[in-house]
Amino acid sequence: MKTKILILTLISLLALTACQQPANPAVATVSPATQPTTALAATDTPQLAPTTAVEPAATQPAEPASAAVDSADQPASTIFDIAWDDRSPFAAGLVTGQQSVLEQRPGASVYHLDVTLGDDMTSLHGREEVRYTNTEDVPLDSVVFRLFPNLTGGSISVSNLTVNGQPGEPVYSLEDSVMTVPLAEPLQPGQQAVIAMDFDVIVPTDPETSNYGTFASFDDVLALAHFYPMIAVYDDEGWNVEIAPPEGDVVYADSSYYLARITAPDKQVLVTSGVIVDESSAAGKQAVTVAAGPARDFYLAASDAYEVTSQQVGETTINSYAPRSLRIGSKAVAEIAAAAMRSFEGHIGPYPYSEMDLVSTATSALGVEYPGIMALTNRMYQGQYEQYLEATVAHEVGHQWFYNVVGDDQLDDPWLDEALTQYITLLYFQDQYGQEGYDGFRASLESRWARVSEDAIPIGLPVAAYSEGGEYPGTYGAIVYGRGPLFFEALAQEMGETAFAAFLRDYYRAFSWDVATTEGLRALAEQHCGCDLGQLFADWVYAK
Repeated sequence: MKTKILILTLISLLALTACQQPANPAVATVSPATQPTTALAATDTPQLAPTTAVEPAATQPAEPASAAVDSADQPASTIFDIAWDDRSPFAAGLVTGQQSVLEQRPGASVYHLDVTLGDDMTSLHGREEVRYTNTEDVPLDSVVFRLFPNLTGGSISVSNLTVNGQPGEPVYSLEDSVMTVPLAEPLQPGQQAVIAMDFDVIVPTDPETSNYGTFASFDDVLALAHFYPMIAVYDDEGWNVEIAPPEGDVVYADSSYYLARITAPDKQVLVTSGVIVDESSAAGKQAVTVAAGPARDFYLAASDAYEVTSQQVGETTINSYAPRSLRIGSKAVAEIAAAAMRSFEGHIGPYPYSEMDLVSTATSALGVEYPGIMALTNRMYQGQYEQYLEATVAHEVGHQWFYNVVGDDQLDDPWLDEALTQYITLLYFQDQYGQEGYDGFRASLESRWARVSEDAIPIGLPVAAYSEGGEYPGTYGAIVYGRGPLFFEALAQEMGETAFAAFLRDYYRAFSWDVATTEGLRALAEQHCGCDLGQLFADWVYAK
């Protein structure tokens, strides 16, 4: 029977950590504690608190002073002939019901990128112009960028930097992964600055030294994760610039808008965040302009071997890219993604984009999420890792709701996206296969937690707490991916299924394109159930 086969398949997932890499790529059984955090994630829903309805501050996110934008002396873009405030190019990438977001969050950063890929697909040259708005309530004397290629096996160098047209002298730190751009005058709340620069990138060709192959040119695929200078997040801790432990996601980012032109050899199939808004070809080169946003990052993959399989779900086209030799697996990927999208839209809310892309890459992780696009290891399309395909695809699709639309500090609060995504993956299996599907996937979560003897280690700690040198080393996969989703199950039981279902949809709505917090989640849950969830959070989430 299909359901019995499913249960056996799910039990085989006990060693799987969805966004994580196997400790030994040659062995199918993977220790979750050693895998990258960007793949399968589960969700647990915190339980409710006092009956006094406290309006959670994060429920209605505010942008300090963003209405009082000062555009005086602001240079126009030299890359695109378009005003910084013109968001019309991004409309094509959003479904009808999400168009109104273009009128919201006026302080979101706007990136203009002009990128030329080298013929050997191991280097690129880029021009970046970004308009940054101070949405904080304090003046800023600098703007800080992350240079992730310097941490992920390659390199990035910046030149010709200007601030509002005037030359700037950046200061580098943390292994040249942080570039601080001093400002001649403090940027007051609501004021804007246009920061421009050239950058050159060398892409590693060994996937084992390049953040699990997420930033690499290998096996006929160029995968470019976090390849451009990216503005760091400024929050109550100041500029967030810490280097992530190996288990965690490297990027914590605000929602932004990206208009990017990519020039590449004609034979390359380009797959990116966003949608194509213009393209041309001449002399063996193609120039493709894409618009993406709101989005927390911009991702690009390229290969001359890609073929596409597509499905339509409502207004969204789902595209699965893989070499012809993997076309059967590629078709399965598109079908699973379509089913997952329907499931998550039913439980949570609408997928925002008119396109969803999934690409086969040489990553040694099972899968990694980016805005509107997911990179999957080609080893799952056939052979020994094929058993992981459905759970990984569903998990990565789930991250479009929790990580991209609803953001979080992925270094300090990884459970908010990984555990919750793992939980909605559990709901996906229930939707697809009924109670047996739910029970089978749940057993894999329990098995993962059992690797630490079901120790009641808090799920709400920073990644570093579960890493080498932390309080609970080697427990990241077991706790965040295993115990974490079970918390949301306990939360649903505490709140009641009806209240929890309403909370989950409201949480998605309230924190869309913002950064959620543990306390914001708890307050909203308590609002929905009219109960005190303090003890539940103490038992499951908070540090002891």
